[in-house]
Amino acid sequence: MEDPDDPYVEAHWFIVRRGDVLIEEGPEGLRIPLRRGDPPIEGYTRHVIGSLRGVLSYALDAGEDTTEEPSGYRWMPLRGLFGQIDEVTWTAAGRAEQIVAWDRTNRYCGRCGAETERHPKERARVCPRCRLMQFPRLSPATITLITRGENDEEVLLAHGRQFGARFFSCLAGFVEPGESLEDCVAREIMEEVGIEVRDIRYFNSQPWPFPNSLMIGFHAKYVGGELNLQESEIAEAGWFTADSLPPHPSGGMSIAGWLIEDWLARQGRR
Repeated sequence: MEDPDDPYVEAHWFIVRRGDVLIEEGPEGLRIPLRRGDPPIEGYTRHVIGSLRGVLSYALDAGEDTTEEPSGYRWMPLRGLFGQIDEVTWTAAGRAEQIVAWDRTNRYCGRCGAETERHPKERARVCPRCRLMQFPRLSPATITLITRGENDEEVLLAHGRQFGARFFSCLAGFVEPGESLEDCVAREIMEEVGIEVRDIRYFNSQPWPFPNSLMIGFHAKYVGGELNLQESEIAEAGWFTADSLPPHPSGGMSIAGWLIEDWLARQGRR
């Protein structure tokens, strides 16, 4: 979508700084600023990121050190907004954060060091000296729910060392160069918990802006092996039935929750 550059057009403004989003507080709760004309604060660069419910949407870089906070607005961490605004709006906010962060961190060419310029037509930065083009990059990661038993009555969940509270989720890891998604699933599971899986089946995907991931969900079946945890990554892991699930992601907005809810539905629990 091209920038209409019309001062009177109504637009959503996703204004970001260092992982924070400027949120408008109103009688109906939290929302992304929606207004005609200028945004509520000044910024550096703006980017069209598409439309939200048919309304033009901008991402605006407010600068990493800005402290400006107009009356009726407040800065909130993007992570903290998870679950407090609807999924579509939160996903758009994540897109805005990723595009601003990419634009900010690619101001100089990685090949020759020259200052880059915004491409006039594509979402890219181009080096005027060596013509290297730099596009926004994604880091694909797989996330897998493993089941065992004749009727898939048990699932494997793990408590990662990076988790704050005692919280269990599916196994996940980044795809390495030269790997297929299925290769990544099998490798990560073997590395993190020491078991083999089969019947790796695609489930769903979700953009995850921390910082620029694309989470790709799978179901897989246990083949064999004893749990042998990668202690640098996994603090605890175990097999659970629908009646013995530990604290885990809800089915609302995260793909880990969707995977677990899908399994519970197939167990007749939803």
